[in-house]
Formats: sequence, C-alpha cells, structure tokens
Amino acid sequence: MKTKDQTVSFKAVSLVAATLATVAAKATLPGANLACMDACGGSVVSVVQGVPGYNSWPMIQALGDRLVCAYSRGSAHTIDEGARGVYSRTSIDGGRTWLPEVCVVNDPAIGEVTIGKGLDNDGAMLLWVRNWGRTKRHDLYRTVDGERYERIASPKLLPMPIQVTDVFKVPGVGLMSLWFAGSYRSGSGNSWGTLTSADNGHTWEQRTVEDGLSKCDWPTEQSAVYVGNGRILAVARSEGDGKCQFQLTSMDSGKTWRKRRTNITDVKESTPSLVYDSANGIVANYYYHRGARKMKRRIAKLADVFDSPESWPDFETLAEGHETRAHDAGNVNATVGKGGGHYLATYSGSASDTSVFVVSVPRAPTMK
Repeated sequence: MKTKDQTVSFKAVSLVAATLATVAAKATLPGANLACMDACGGSVVSVVQGVPGYNSWPMIQALGDRLVCAYSRGSAHTIDEGARGVYSRTSIDGGRTWLPEVCVVNDPAIGEVTIGKGLDNDGAMLLWVRNWGRTKRHDLYRTVDGERYERIASPKLLPMPIQVTDVFKVPGVGLMSLWFAGSYRSGSGNSWGTLTSADNGHTWEQRTVEDGLSKCDWPTEQSAVYVGNGRILAVARSEGDGKCQFQLTSMDSGKTWRKRRTNITDVKESTPSLVYDSANGIVANYYYHRGARKMKRRIAKLADVFDSPESWPDFETLAEGHETRAHDAGNVNATVGKGGGHYLATYSGSASDTSVFVVSVPRAPTMK
C-alpha cells in the first residue's frame, strides 16, 4: 500500500504537537537556543538538547522503561575539533521530558562523535564512539541506566573505519555491527564490512566484505536488522552521484552479502535507520531528506522488498526541519519503545547551533 506526503493535511496537528513539545522542552532546558522541527502525520516532536553549540549525530536506544539519547556537541559540522564531546540524556516518560545531561567522554585533544548503538545480551545499552585527533580509534561504552557509562572495548581495526554502525544480534554469531572505511572526498579505495563479537562486546573480529570501491559504489552509514533464518537486511546511504539508497542482504548470517540499489532516490548523503517488526513482518525505513528538510518513512512487507530492492513503497513525511544549510541535518537513528512505538533521533539548526530532537510515531501498521 502506497502512502503520500501528508505535510499539508496534517498542518494543524503539526503546529499543536510541535508547540506542546517545545514548551515541555524549554521547561527542562533553561536558556536553550532552540532550533525548530515541526511534527507531521500525527507524530510528536520533543527537544532533547538545544543549548548553544552544534548538538548533532544523535543515537537513541530504548533501555527497559527508559529512552536514552546520546549525541555529540562541538562548535561546527566537523569531527576533528578537540572541543567536541559526547553527552547523553535519559527520558523516563516516553520522550516528553529529559533528565539532566551527563558527559560520556570529552577529551579536549580529541573530537568524539556518537556513531552507533544497540543492546548487549544482558539488555544493557552499547554505544560506539569515534575518536578523531592525535589518535584515531573507536571505543565501545556500556550503560545500564543511560547515566553511567563504562568503556569496555577499543578494538584494533584495519582498515580504520570512518564509522562503526548500530549493534544488532545474530543467532549463532553473537553481536554484529557494520562498518565502512575510506574517504567521503576520494574517488576510490573505499571499503565496508562486518564486526562480530562472541563475548558480549568485549572483543571484536573484523571482516571486509568489499574494498577498492569508487565513491558511487560505496554503501556508507549502514543500518541493519536481523530478520530470521540467517537473513540480514541492511540499507545504506549513497555518496557522490549515487543518488539512491543501497540495499544489502545476507542469507547466511553475514558470511556473504549481496548489494543492490533501491528505488529510493530522495536520500543522497542521508543516513537511514531500519526497524523490523517480526510479529507482523513489517520493515520501516526511516531517513532525513537533506535539502528538502523532511524526515520520511517508507513501510513495506519484508517479503516484498528483501529480494526486490526496487519495490519500496512511497514515503510519508513525519517531521520538517528548519536548518539553513542542507548538511546541518540529515541523520536519523531509530529505536522501538516498550509499547511498540518508534522513536527517531535527528538534529537541525544553523552552521554553529543545532538542536537534537526525538520524533515519536506509532508502531508501523500491518499491511495486507
């Protein structure tokens, strides 16, 4: 079933939801320099963090009855500055309000960025942090409450990834993340692959799936879900002139992969996030349309798209940002709450001040 862009028809709902969310956020953020994001299509927007600074690249994870949103803050859209650190806020009321900010890590000589999240086998939250500065490495942190973090791994990786993405579980393998390495600016020599952990995240084995890729053939910032029977579905953003989302599939628990292009073309350099509902076989593909300033969702039956990447249905718009430059937004990271609703973290703002938002939407409907 195809859905349409419902921005206009839900305008009245958008204004009410956005106003209520902003009022609640301001009550918990004294002196906040808030950018704006409007809800569409019956979704609800809340502000996680809007203090002055480049609050960006958030990761969100449901942790028992809590929502934990981790993000990075610096002064601009750059990962190199030493003033950039990683912070976290926790909500105990479904994202309506957020507890005081805690610092995960902030080394003044290194630029730290949130790049992936997930759960370990005990239900604790895992958070990948990229460290760029005098050294380059990726650290994995663990938290049971979203307020106290412990670094549990700093794997030695070669090639050194730009990012290690969300953690997910694969039966018989353990924990898995995808990674990609290379240069956003170079034309060749790019790669991607998998990281797997058989000891709950303490050590990781790296494997390269593809290397020597041109920028146009390079799947980056991947989001993957395990969908049963050894199958993994992932989507990835495109760089350069790729102009459409990649779809990555595995039939053997990540040993081998097939890469194809989708019919989703409104996603250039936009980070996607997948949610799979095993109860009804529905997969939701969330992303932010850079330039158009729209957070979008496409809902499909897994059976309709797993082997047919050009069969994704049309999109619906969930929220609208107001960033002044296209690249001061563009990432979406999703999680499933205890009640089945989906929570989506993103950011929007100006070249020096952005705010982190969470957009909440109901569970994806069953499709005939």
